[in-house]
Amino acid sequence: MTTTQITPVLESQLLLQLGDRLKRLRKAQGLGTVEMAARVGIARNTLRAIESGDPAPSMGSYLRVMSVLGVSGELALLAGDTMQPAPIGSAAAQSRHARPSVQVRVSTDGSRHEAQDLQSMALHRAAVDLVKTEPVLLIKAQATLARWLNDGNSRSTSLWKEWDEILRQRTWRKVLGRTRRAQELRQASPLITVLSDEMRQSILNQISLLKRGVLLGDVHAEAAS
Repeated sequence: MTTTQITPVLESQLLLQLGDRLKRLRKAQGLGTVEMAARVGIARNTLRAIESGDPAPSMGSYLRVMSVLGVSGELALLAGDTMQPAPIGSAAAQSRHARPSVQVRVSTDGSRHEAQDLQSMALHRAAVDLVKTEPVLLIKAQATLARWLNDGNSRSTSLWKEWDEILRQRTWRKVLGRTRRAQELRQASPLITVLSDEMRQSILNQISLLKRGVLLGDVHAEAAS
């Protein structure tokens, strides 16, 4: 499938692939995390977040890492005039030569935990966006959590107690990261109970597409080739 639309799931996977590429480039250049973070001028934890595709670090931090690794030229093309569309009716627009197009294959390995974690992340981002606009749904999640806690001892009790603080303080970054603790919290989450069946199914469909692979690029250019 080829698309030009960036869905939340595609965005997450793109960042994950970018972070993985930057990590491999750093290792190929023989740079440790301490030295790399020092060269970039960021904290080591920020570098780790970038290499795990975390959306929390600023775009500037991502750009500085790319610059140190020598791969900032790709983004420089987007910031310049080269990639701007030609005005309708101009000679460039009427040229028989197709303009250069770039396509990126985005996919996730369904045989590993990657797809499952991506799905979990997408569900929670959707839930967080929802409770921000509809605070009454946060109360629903808190009621669900209280019911779980009152049901008695469980191996998830410590996680649920942490969720109680997260919901009260609205510290969403604790569950939207790619750390092991964030993954554990998402596995014991009351938050995604606020999602409608329709929203859940939409995210599941996007994950299904990613398992087959999605080409992100110019669909018109592909059709003309």
